[in-house]
Amino acid sequence: MPKTVQVAVSNATFHFDKLYTYAVLPDQQAVRRGSMVLVPFGRGSKPRMGVVLAVDAEPESARLKYLFDLAPESANLTDELLALVQFLRNRTFCTWYEAVKAVIPYGAQYKPALAADGVTPVLQKQLVRHTENSYSLAGELPAKPHPTAKQLLAVTLLRGGARTQHQLEELGVSKAVLDNLCSKGVLACEKVNKVIDLYSHIPQNAEPIALTDAQQAAYNALAPHLQSGKPHAALLYGVTGSGKTLVFLKLIERCLALGRKALVLVPEISLTPQMILRLKSTFGKRVAVQHSALNHTERLLQWQMIQDGGADIVVGTRSAVFAPLENIGLIIIDEEQEHTYRSESAPRYAAHDVAKKRAADNGALLLLASATPSIESYEAAVNGRYQLVELTQRYGGNPLPSVELVDMRAELASGNPRDISLRLEDAIRRNLEQKKQTILLLNRRGYQTVAMCADCGEVLKCAKCSVPMVYHKAKKQLLCHYCGSTLAPVPTKCSCGGKLNYTGFGTQKAEEELAELFPTARILRMDQDSTSGKDAHEKLLARFARHEYDILLGTQMVAKGLDFPDVTLVGVLGIDSLLFAQGFRAFETVFSLITQVVGRGGRAESPGHAIIQTVDPGNPVLNLAAQQDYKAFFGQEIAFRKLGLYPPFCSLCVAGFTGTNEQQVAQAANRFAALLGQQAALQPKMPLRVLGPAPAGILMVNERYRYKLTIKCRNDNAFRTLLGSVLALYEQEKLPAKAAVTIDMNSDGDL
Repeated sequence: MPKTVQVAVSNATFHFDKLYTYAVLPDQQAVRRGSMVLVPFGRGSKPRMGVVLAVDAEPESARLKYLFDLAPESANLTDELLALVQFLRNRTFCTWYEAVKAVIPYGAQYKPALAADGVTPVLQKQLVRHTENSYSLAGELPAKPHPTAKQLLAVTLLRGGARTQHQLEELGVSKAVLDNLCSKGVLACEKVNKVIDLYSHIPQNAEPIALTDAQQAAYNALAPHLQSGKPHAALLYGVTGSGKTLVFLKLIERCLALGRKALVLVPEISLTPQMILRLKSTFGKRVAVQHSALNHTERLLQWQMIQDGGADIVVGTRSAVFAPLENIGLIIIDEEQEHTYRSESAPRYAAHDVAKKRAADNGALLLLASATPSIESYEAAVNGRYQLVELTQRYGGNPLPSVELVDMRAELASGNPRDISLRLEDAIRRNLEQKKQTILLLNRRGYQTVAMCADCGEVLKCAKCSVPMVYHKAKKQLLCHYCGSTLAPVPTKCSCGGKLNYTGFGTQKAEEELAELFPTARILRMDQDSTSGKDAHEKLLARFARHEYDILLGTQMVAKGLDFPDVTLVGVLGIDSLLFAQGFRAFETVFSLITQVVGRGGRAESPGHAIIQTVDPGNPVLNLAAQQDYKAFFGQEIAFRKLGLYPPFCSLCVAGFTGTNEQQVAQAANRFAALLGQQAALQPKMPLRVLGPAPAGILMVNERYRYKLTIKCRNDNAFRTLLGSVLALYEQEKLPAKAAVTIDMNSDGDL
């Protein structure tokens, strides 16, 4: 019988984040490792949430406080989820409770509340637990009085097993009939977790999955690892349109046949509708969905469905990697190169790392897939740490799109002031005449992106952030894309009295320009502004698929994974800002984005064509992307990474410092660097290179100054232990009062 428990408490700073010991009351003996609890904390014994991470037998002190409350056993974290909590804390320098909140959805979490007496602290679910009645046969239907037709129908339906009230009502059996049969002892009623089928409108397709010879060869290379029972990692490198998804479906089919379960990750919400459609139409109701576009109730019900064993397949974005699936046989990470697989808030984890741990713990196949793999993943495959499987031809033998680069300097010199080149204009017009569709990529939302004073040359910046405000014409306001601050009415004069000139080119302005050039064209704009509503991605893409629009204009969300047979033209606008961006991944990002968006064209009978607008048409990265030559790009990029000592030849750790006083933030960052140097000197054989500290790429966000320290290291236990000791010393010197510190082991080099 447990007499004490060790609890990780919510709202702790990393430096005070230890396990606290509490005594257990006699009526709380159900407490276990993984239990959610409410505890008295601090001098005022204020109620705080906690999770039990260890159970002890004897109290270590007679002065221990007792637990306030204990959540039901159904809320306990499983052993695997607890292991993931431990993994996150060790790897990302988050607190215990930040890790707990990452692995379970908001609706499954608890909060402190007061009992009916208004005094006693108790646990309360963040969301009311959604249950429904489930009926099963408990006895025979008596012959007298003569049973009604509805009673006979209810008993007949339940001979095949239990059904919910909703299912029975849909078949014509009312609650009154069910209550009557329960009172006679014919039926038994119990409360079960409610289940919703979010995509019930998708019909199941009974046709078998048919693979081409190339797809079958890829499947044959991967399938044996599903039944080996040993963890295995592989990279499926396939050109855009090669049919990687069909290989996924066949592997999932085999995984389920072996009695195991599958987890499928996609990088962003805009890609989930098409993947859900493929999975639901092939595998039906036992597909669960986890992503941030679901409301809290939907996400909770789907999570409970997974936890109760009602799902064989889970599909979702980054956080779905924590789905409480058991007996996982296959984990797929599609478009694995995408930065959205890395969390930018605590815990700052990479979905790849969590997926590798889960594959190792379950003896599963981890399959990374992309037409443009990350440099790290392809290097691991080339050197044998991953199995490399390739699809070199497009599905159905279709050719890759032809690509041309248009020099925007020449456009301006020839008298075209527009942001859409004459060459692209002609191609769009021809496409419209042929009743074909066009996708245009412009990775800047808003209308105009910079307001500059004609007299003093100052750029109008956000008062809280050191970034320019962006003009959004539809809302007639300036908006900061970092903190969300707005400014209206839109100013026309600078603080010096000079005139403000608005320049730049965002998706809203591009939409307006397209409407002027092609007044009869139906234009769909997809960016963060137009897709904020519920199911917006799914609805808008479905309308484009039904040919309700001729041109799809959007940010990065239109570049990847989409498959529309009538798209024959792709245009890339404003790519230069990314090409000359900071960060060691800048070239990789541009190459991937262009390759991916070009690959949206010519996926059916009609050949595809792509036009890339740039001020640097001779740039080797753009030309290799135009040729879709990933291997040549990899050869160039891996040489650059080796020369500059960047991943995969080291790990990159960024320590970020934020505070309201810039001088204090700089002082704290410098002191952290000094402490790191002192500790590193005690381990002279540890490979380390320290750069900075220096101001972050954007110095101020939301009135907080930002500095960074970049550490090139080997991300192993020794380095993480060293970093932990530096953080402890930083806390001892009370430096967090000057600048909060965060550690990111998956950074691209900036905050």
